Amino acid sequence: MNVDRAGSSVQLFTQADLAVATTPLSELVDPDAVALPNPTSVSLTPAEYGNLSISSIKAKATSFADIDPMQMNLIGYNMADTLDTLVRDTLAGGTNVVYSGGKTSTATITAADVLAANDVRKVVTKLRANAAQGKQGDNYACYLHPNVSADLRSNTGAGSWQDLHKYAAPGEFWPGTVGVFEGAFFVESARAKNAADGAAGAQNYRTIFCGAEALAEGVVIEPHTVVGNIPDKFGRFFPLGWYGFLGWTIFRQAALYRVESGSAF
Repeated sequence: MNVDRAGSSVQLFTQADLAVATTPLSELVDPDAVALPNPTSVSLTPAEYGNLSISSIKAKATSFADIDPMQMNLIGYNMADTLDTLVRDTLAGGTNVVYSGGKTSTATITAADVLAANDVRKVVTKLRANAAQGKQGDNYACYLHPNVSADLRSNTGAGSWQDLHKYAAPGEFWPGTVGVFEGAFFVESARAKNAADGAAGAQNYRTIFCGAEALAEGVVIEPHTVVGNIPDKFGRFFPLGWYGFLGWTIFRQAALYRVESGSAF
């Protein structure tokens, strides 16, 4: 990935940038090399993100517990929560969308329109038809809310989620995933985007399916924790925060799908 410091563009090679080689090679002729094609460019503007907390000598002296680990945990969680939310909102802005239950818009989704096995098959088929690269081998990534995960795993009947499709061998396990089904591996996250914008205010969940080329990230300064300067003359205050200078954008729409659904949970 190339990111200029002005933050105007990200340049990457995609699998489609090099023409297919359909002409047979001649046994005694050394073929000419071809120049690398121009990379695909997308616009991306990095921004500064961060948060800061402060504790004091008085708080440390009068607390029944050690404040330092709690402050560090608070800052670390806030950094992860913020970055996940920023990436989530970027991915949720993709243009390819499937609505569960046969619905045709966000405003028509009801609680009964749960994510079903056929929705998974449809999206995976679309991604394969778009020649999207997998995220883990040939499998695409699916990021879904725990309520939606429960809906999918509650599906019954032929072709639905089966225990035999869950991970069994340690060599096939990726930590944090629920299982592999119909060409996608599933990762639950309470941060998965949802809003009460379905029919009559029904909760509408956005489930993301993506391949390797869905997202571009431009990093000027990696997110990291920062121990601030003690700002007062008595040295009573202890600032701790995190900071990063980066940004994201959708790189290849053909490698990204969103499924909107309700939930029975």
